[in-house]
Amino acid sequence: MCAIAGFVNFDHRAAAEQIIGAMNRVQRHRGPDGDGVFIDDRAALGHRRLAIIDLAGGAQPMTNEDGTLHLVFNGEIYNHLELRAWLEAAGHRFRTGSDTEVILHLYEECGAEAPAALCGMFAFALWDSRKRVLLLGRDRAGQKPLVYFRKGRILVFASEINALRKHPDFPDEWDAAAVHDFLSLQYVPSPGCIYREVQKLPPAHTLLFDADSGQARLDCYWQVNLADKSDWSFAAAVQRLRELLTEAVRKRLMAEVPSGAFLSGGLDSAIIATLMTRLRQPERTAAFTIGFADRAYDERSGARLAANHINLLTGNSLDHREKVVDPGDFDLLRKIVPCYGEPFADASMLPTALLSAFAREQVTVILSGDGADEIFAGYERYLAMRFASRFNHLPEAVRRLLFRLPARFLPDAGERTFFGRLRRLMMMLGASENGQYFSLLDRCPPALRARIAGERLRQADAETARLFCTRTAPDAVAQCMEIDFHTYLPGDILPKVDIASMASSLEVRNPFLDHEVIEFAATLPPEFKLHGRSRKHLLKHAFADLLPPETVAARKRGFGIPLAAWLRGRWQEPARTALWESPLPGSGWIDPRGMQELWEEHQQGRRDHSYLLWSLLVLALFMEKRS
Repeated sequence: MCAIAGFVNFDHRAAAEQIIGAMNRVQRHRGPDGDGVFIDDRAALGHRRLAIIDLAGGAQPMTNEDGTLHLVFNGEIYNHLELRAWLEAAGHRFRTGSDTEVILHLYEECGAEAPAALCGMFAFALWDSRKRVLLLGRDRAGQKPLVYFRKGRILVFASEINALRKHPDFPDEWDAAAVHDFLSLQYVPSPGCIYREVQKLPPAHTLLFDADSGQARLDCYWQVNLADKSDWSFAAAVQRLRELLTEAVRKRLMAEVPSGAFLSGGLDSAIIATLMTRLRQPERTAAFTIGFADRAYDERSGARLAANHINLLTGNSLDHREKVVDPGDFDLLRKIVPCYGEPFADASMLPTALLSAFAREQVTVILSGDGADEIFAGYERYLAMRFASRFNHLPEAVRRLLFRLPARFLPDAGERTFFGRLRRLMMMLGASENGQYFSLLDRCPPALRARIAGERLRQADAETARLFCTRTAPDAVAQCMEIDFHTYLPGDILPKVDIASMASSLEVRNPFLDHEVIEFAATLPPEFKLHGRSRKHLLKHAFADLLPPETVAARKRGFGIPLAAWLRGRWQEPARTALWESPLPGSGWIDPRGMQELWEEHQQGRRDHSYLLWSLLVLALFMEKRS
C-alpha cells in the first residue's frame, strides 16, 4: 500500500522537482517507509511506500530493463506469482520479488490492456517514454483511489486530492453540482469532485494520455454482468460461495508484515475473521474491536461472541483485542475532515479512524468485511424496495395520496425510531417509480433544500437522481444493488475506509470484493440473496456451521454514532461555533437564515435534522480549513 503522484508536461525541471516533492510529502502517511521520484524531460512521478511485499527490493518508481517504462503503483496484486510464471515463460526476466514489477512486464506484453489480467486492488501510473504516453489504471471495485485534472496539455494525478493541491495549476473553483450531490448523498459521487476540473478515475477504467497531443482516452476494461442468471441449485451455490470466499481470503494473506482482521458484532467481519484464523493455523491471528460507552452503538458483546466461537473451532488461534474509544471527540472531527480532500460526511469515518489507529498499534495489514452488503443484499432498504414494487401498479398520483400525504403528519423523530422509519418508507412509496430508491437515500430532499440553499446552490444545474437511473439488472432489488455497487460503494464505503485507515498507515483488504466473488454473486437469482425477510440469505447458509447462531440471526446495525443526540448535547456548542464562525454562512452556498431555522428546530426537538446539519458542519469545517 502506497501513495502515488505525478504529472506530464512541465516547463522547468527545477520546479518539477519541487512540486513532485511537495506532492509526495503531503501523502507521507500513506507510505512512511520510503519515497522515490523519477523525472525526465516530460514526466515526473512520485511515490511513498508502505512496505508489505519484497521489503528489500520493492522501491519505486520502478523502471524496466531498457529504461523506457517507469511505474508508480499503489495496492496489491494477489495473482502476481501466477502472472510472473507466465511472463517468465514468455521470456521476461525479473529483478525483484515485488508485485509491482509484474505490471511493468505485463504492459510490455499486453499494452494498455494489462489491467484486465490483474487480480487485486490497485491504482497505478505508467509512463512510456518511448511512446510518450501515460497510462493510469484502477481496480475493478475502486478500492484504491486515483484522482487527476487536466489543464491544456498538462495532466496531474495523485492518490489524494490534497496532493493535487500542491500543483500550481490546481483548479480551486467549486462545482455547484458537486455541492448539490454532497448535500443529498453526504459524499461527492464519482467521477466528480468538489473541484470543478478534478476527476476521479472510475473503477475498472484506464486513462491513456498522449503527452504530445494532450489527448486522453478513457476505457472500461471490466463490467459485471447482472442480466444473465445461472441455474445453480441453492446447495451448489452454497458450496461454490464457500470455495470462492475461502480462496479470496487466502489470496489476501500475502504479506511480509503482521496482519489481522477487523471484528465487529456483524456477520461479514465474523466470516472473514473465521476464515482467516482457520487458514493461518497454527499461527495466531489478531482481531480488533472497538467499543463505545453508549450501549446502543457498542458492538463488543457481539464481537466477543464471535471471537469465542472462532477460538472453539480453532483451538484458541484468535487473539481478540478490544479498546473503548470516544468517537465524539470534536477535535478528532476537526482533524479528519480535511483528510478527505473534499467534503465527506459519512459519520462512521470517526470510529473507522479510531479502529484503524488501534489495529495499527499491532499490525500493518487488515482484512475487512466491506462489500458484502452491496453484492449479497445486506441493506434493509432492499426490503423496502421489494415491498414498494407491490404498489407500483397504482398510478403515482394515487400513491402520493395514499402514502406521502399521511406521512407528513408522522413525527420526524429520527431514522432509528419506529415513526422515523415509517415516515421515510411512506415518503418513498409515494415517489415516482424511478425516484423511489433515491428518495430513500436523499438527505436533503427538495423541501429542505429550498430552505437552506443560497444563491450559488440555487443556480446549480444538477439533479442527483440522475445517478440512479442507469440500471441493467432484471429486478428491482438487483437494480438497487447495482446502483450501490457503482455509487455508494466506490463513493462512500471504500473512500471512508481508505482515508481513515491510511491516516494511520494501515492497509485494508476486502475479500468480498474479489472479482470472482463479485461475478459469481451477479449470476445468482435474487431469492438466493433476499429470501423472505432474510438478507444475505446465501451468505448466512454458506457459513452457518462456522458461526454462532446469534451472529447469523443478528440484525445489521452499522458503524454509527448518535448524531442527533450529540448535536443537542456534547457537540452543541462546538458545532454551533464551527457553523457560524466558518466561511459557510457568507459563502453564498447556504442561506444563513435557513440554516438557523433548521438548527433551532433540531435543538427544540421539533424535527430531527441531524443528517443535514451534520453535512453542513462537515462543509463548514472543510471551508474553515481551506480558508
